[in-house]
Amino acid sequence: MTKAEVVNRMAEQAGISKKAAATALNALVGAIHESLKKKEGKIRIADLGTFRVLKRKARNGVNPQTREKIKIAAAKVPRFAPSKSLRDLVRKAK
Repeated sequence: MTKAEVVNRMAEQAGISKKAAATALNALVGAIHESLKKKEGKIRIADLGTFRVLKRKARNGVNPQTREKIKIAAAKVPRFAPSKSLRDLVRKAK
């Protein structure tokens, strides 16, 4: 599903204009971005899941083209953990 399809579905289900739905979706995405920028960034949305930032340690890797060993620097990465209700919903989907 694309962003445009999400906006269309939101507009239909909420009975609002597509412009209002797009504004609401952009506000949600912006709030998630702002929350994750913070030092202990984390945002939990009931029935959806939790967005958070994890610290990945530095590690050794291999360049697959040259087989040369390389060092991969430590990094902060965004992660999403689905809620139990979302996991159950997906498992039961046919």
